[in-house]
Amino acid sequence: MTKLPWNPTPTTCVRQELSPYTVDRDATVREAMAAIDAGSTGVVMILGSNDRLEGLMTDGDLRRMLLAGAEMHSPIAAAINRKFTSVSPSTPRADVLDLMHARTIEQIPVVDDQGCLVGIHSLGNIAMKDTLPNWAVIMAGGKGSRLGELTQNMPKPMLKVAGRPILERIVLHLVGSGIRKIHLAVNYLSQVIEDHFGDGENYGCEIYYIRETTPLGSGGALSLLTEKPEYPLIVMNGDLVTDFHVRRMLNHHEKGGYIATIGLNHYSHRVPFGCVTLDGGSISEIKEKPLLNELVNCGIYAISPDLLDRIPPEFFPITELFEQCLKNNERVGGYVIEEDWVDIGLPEELKNAQGKS
Repeated sequence: MTKLPWNPTPTTCVRQELSPYTVDRDATVREAMAAIDAGSTGVVMILGSNDRLEGLMTDGDLRRMLLAGAEMHSPIAAAINRKFTSVSPSTPRADVLDLMHARTIEQIPVVDDQGCLVGIHSLGNIAMKDTLPNWAVIMAGGKGSRLGELTQNMPKPMLKVAGRPILERIVLHLVGSGIRKIHLAVNYLSQVIEDHFGDGENYGCEIYYIRETTPLGSGGALSLLTEKPEYPLIVMNGDLVTDFHVRRMLNHHEKGGYIATIGLNHYSHRVPFGCVTLDGGSISEIKEKPLLNELVNCGIYAISPDLLDRIPPEFFPITELFEQCLKNNERVGGYVIEEDWVDIGLPEELKNAQGKS
């Protein structure tokens, strides 16, 4: 198995990716201004011991210090803004952007449970201490026929939930999790998707398009990738509203030595009738309206690069690939997604996700 070049265990070390955005609490005005210039975000994060975030300063804060008589060599400690908005690493990127617009701010630090800086969101980008080398492929080419008139002029992944297209929420979530290269498999009304996302620059990533001339199912589009990834690939359906933990799933995949990992979710269904168990001709048990609990396929996968060679350039459900792996006695993992997950397949499911039920 290919090893991942990152360690998902929490660390107190701010890595190189964040260093342009930070200074120590004993820094001078000159050093803080240099950090703002280097980071190009208009803000500098102030770190205390063990990389804990003590506050932040904008270029406006520094100008006001100078106007009040401070010198370039003056310490910034007294003017640090310690009342700042921050988010946790698990906060979805879409929610962060909504928070920025609501509070009219352009940068929000990402702080872990120990108060340590682990990333910075800005309107145009996101800097994280662990940018993943993994790619993602999102299947966004289906017609969404079961949604009827809703998808006559709009691809299903572009239907809105909480004011934002489903596919945009997925892209922002992946970017917020550290993924920077995303492939969108498109077919039905593909121009709507391509016009919306472009090359991905506005979303903090690179977006490439896998253009299906005929529907290729949930797996066949992977055969059209023009280059082979070096690290495990996240593959997922484009009609999911979910905040699944990308890093934990990839870590589960790598640590388990799996050739493929399927994201799973708990599904419960109450049978509306009394159920009986027969032993020969006799009833041995009666269950009144039992609640059945199953683990179901979430449409989110981690697959090892070598599996791409087995995918034919034709209609091919990705589940057939996993069935082949099991027949070959290859290890296929299951990762239970405990976070929110909704599959938008029917009008009532879309209404539930939109809070209209």
